[in-house]
Amino acid sequence: MPLPETMFCAQQIKIPPELPDILKQFTKAAIRTQPHDVLQWAAAYFSALSKGEPLPVKERMEMPLATEKTDAGLTPGLLKILHKQLSPKGMVNVAELKEKWKDLCLPEEQLKAILQLDDFGEEVEWMKVLALGCSVLGGSLLSSMKHACEILTRDPEGGAARVPFETFSFLYSYLAGIDGEIPEEETEAFLHRIKEQADQQTGMVLLRNFLTQPSTPF
Repeated sequence: MPLPETMFCAQQIKIPPELPDILKQFTKAAIRTQPHDVLQWAAAYFSALSKGEPLPVKERMEMPLATEKTDAGLTPGLLKILHKQLSPKGMVNVAELKEKWKDLCLPEEQLKAILQLDDFGEEVEWMKVLALGCSVLGGSLLSSMKHACEILTRDPEGGAARVPFETFSFLYSYLAGIDGEIPEEETEAFLHRIKEQADQQTGMVLLRNFLTQPSTPF
């Protein structure tokens, strides 16, 4: 026998004062991030919110990128979310990386393909994963570096996308090594030219310092 419905008057219903703002921020975040699985993403969102962790939220709306190498999935905005969540750790357990990846509703096979590009163990150096993620987004070494600079910079969107030369050098050298077809002397000569410019810019590399260079395809 079904239980009788309980009737409440307006005076008996108490709405927590913080609830409207929480729901408003959640809704705005969902619209901005456009997750493929809203329920899965919502679970990750409220879990991070309750723990005071970086939220799985894009800074702005964007269209997914589709490349010849992968299905539409990873985007600069999603990679930037992962960077905010995982970069403070430096070294990241692969299981945690897979969990954060899944929280963003990204295809597992795409992460598997990225991790197969290097000889990783149970822990990975986050900056290397970031570099490989940028290589998925970019069709050449320099376009990959452009994505990396735009993700790592503290400059406002559309600005110079400055990053420290040491960071740029590490990522470029790593991706050139992964490529395997770029002579070491060529990498060293390129970085030497970039450093000369960075030394005149308080040690920072700007997009215009290398986007005028010939692109090396992956």
